[in-house]
Amino acid sequence: MIRSVLITLFAGTLFGAGLAVSGMADPTRVRGFLDLFGRWDPTLAFVMAGAILPMAVAWFIQRRLAAPIVSDAFNIPSAAGKVDGSLIGGSILFGMGWGIAGLCPGPAVAGLALRPAEALMFIVAMVAGMMIYRSLNRPPAPSDEPLAEKMG
Repeated sequence: MIRSVLITLFAGTLFGAGLAVSGMADPTRVRGFLDLFGRWDPTLAFVMAGAILPMAVAWFIQRRLAAPIVSDAFNIPSAAGKVDGSLIGGSILFGMGWGIAGLCPGPAVAGLALRPAEALMFIVAMVAGMMIYRSLNRPPAPSDEPLAEKMG
């Protein structure tokens, strides 16, 4: 448990430092990356590419492990992701919010240390959007009514 917490804290510290050092917590820089037909800023592409090498090493090591070092089981995504209307619609909404604000969840949290007022407004609005989605898409509550009564 303690080892898991320490690894999580270390990874979060690396992530936050990387966002700050690379400038990716700056919404202007992110908007510049998304401005493909104007003054395009490719720096976010370099940061994304910088994540590929350590992740490739991690996948290489993971294939040789019988069990995870810190967890009970590996949580590996399936090779065939499900592309459906929910994924497409969510991607469009995420992209719109990212483009308008220049923030996504990671940089927004990092922004609490760099630009607290702006980041906090974004995080509150982001959580509100998630809560609205959740309230509109709740699965039906299980009924106490016996199945025979429902059908009759």
